[in-house]
Amino acid sequence: MVSSPASSTTDPVSDGPAFSPLYQQIKTLITRSLQAGEWRPGELIPSEVELAARYKVSQGTVRKAIDALADENLVVRRQGKGTFVATHSEQKIQFRFLRLMSDDGETGNVTRRVIDCRRLRAPADVSRALELKAGDPVVEVRRVMHFRGVPVVLDDIWLPGNLFKGLTGERLAEYRGPMYGMFETEFGVRMIRAEEQLRAVAADATASELLQVAQGAPLLSVERLSRTYDDKPVELRRGLYNTEAHYYRNELS
Repeated sequence: MVSSPASSTTDPVSDGPAFSPLYQQIKTLITRSLQAGEWRPGELIPSEVELAARYKVSQGTVRKAIDALADENLVVRRQGKGTFVATHSEQKIQFRFLRLMSDDGETGNVTRRVIDCRRLRAPADVSRALELKAGDPVVEVRRVMHFRGVPVVLDDIWLPGNLFKGLTGERLAEYRGPMYGMFETEFGVRMIRAEEQLRAVAADATASELLQVAQGAPLLSVERLSRTYDDKPVELRRGLYNTEAHYYRNELS
């Protein structure tokens, strides 16, 4: 439970910048409660009236803060029910980071096959990306994603070992929901935002075999760094996408 803001409604976050808009300060306080686990993924958060009383601000200010949280997919509004902590198990959220679409515009039936899951010392480039110390343990997961039965994505996923103790290939294979949903519910790690780098590459021997394409075939390389609260990096994902019958879709605003 985070402390209530100061009695002044002009600066409820004592350690925040004085020039920050009031609703942004309330958004920060609510985010801290989410980070602390006061409200778990999928749970109902207090009403706007209750939050306004808690933080000693107007209901309109709270509403604006929640709108900002909803825009970032941290909470989900449900008509007539209230506002809930967003979860990667929800259909709207679970494919938020998956931007690959088939040429007919549908994601289609997506299945996953785990090829390998092992613990090792982080390679230098991985430790830098995940802001780990040299030699810290990481978990490496390799998997293939099939769209309508066709292998389309080859993922190499790197995770901090201290956050994902006990993660095994068997657990990944048995879990029926999205991987980020498993990270959230079983390890308490929620992916909040991600940044990506895209480039064109040629399929090597491994990609050729696993994606069932000719060696040297064009693939889209997507490197994603996913972050949790406080902008902490918690996943490095390097994917190879076969875009022969798919395209990468993004919305710019």
